[in-house]
Amino acid sequence: MKKSLVVLALAAAFSPMLAQAEAGDWVVRARAVNVSPNEDSRLGNKANQGSLGTILSPGAELTVSDKVIPELDISYYITKNIAAELILALGTRHNVSIEDDSAGAVGNQDLGSVNLLPPTLTLQWHFNPDQMIDPYVGAGINYTNMLDKKLRFSSGARAGNSIKIDSDSWGYALQAGVDINLKDGWLINADVKYVTIDTDVKARLGANNTGAWEKIDSLDINPWVVGIGIGKKF
Repeated sequence: MKKSLVVLALAAAFSPMLAQAEAGDWVVRARAVNVSPNEDSRLGNKANQGSLGTILSPGAELTVSDKVIPELDISYYITKNIAAELILALGTRHNVSIEDDSAGAVGNQDLGSVNLLPPTLTLQWHFNPDQMIDPYVGAGINYTNMLDKKLRFSSGARAGNSIKIDSDSWGYALQAGVDINLKDGWLINADVKYVTIDTDVKARLGANNTGAWEKIDSLDINPWVVGIGIGKKF
């Protein structure tokens, strides 16, 4: 009897903490996220890179730096378990560099920075929407708008020549995370996403920064996006 009373007391104590999701609910989350590119660069591939490929080391590649940014997302529960989430990260600025070309005529160097705007839409399955701990998985599409995308060789054989990120990107996104539901609709959230982003990189390789734009790389950025934050159900 005493054990039953204890169980009922605990249930009564914790039940107000559960912000149960239902069809038609909206959830707004704010996260701090680390965007960590998992880039794949073919900068040193002489078969594809025109005149630049003749003066680079075979292993030369473009690298893209990590960045911590704020992220806002809005979810709508289509059913109790299925939610659509629109992820609205602010523009994320990354430094771009050449690495592994110490033996080449261009050399290792910083090229500048680019600004990426990557809105993403995912469809999620929530396993325990009526429990305190609610893990979920999701998948969807990403569109990355390449903003402020001009770079420049700062030293070496092509010093002063311009570089540009040539195209925006469509890709897919995979997602996993967990909501910890608290009282009054509040929640704590942890989330990880893998996003595919690919683009072409072009440069003007003529003397005095002249000539046609030549493709110098097919760059896959493909970041891991890991975040933690808070949210509110409405």
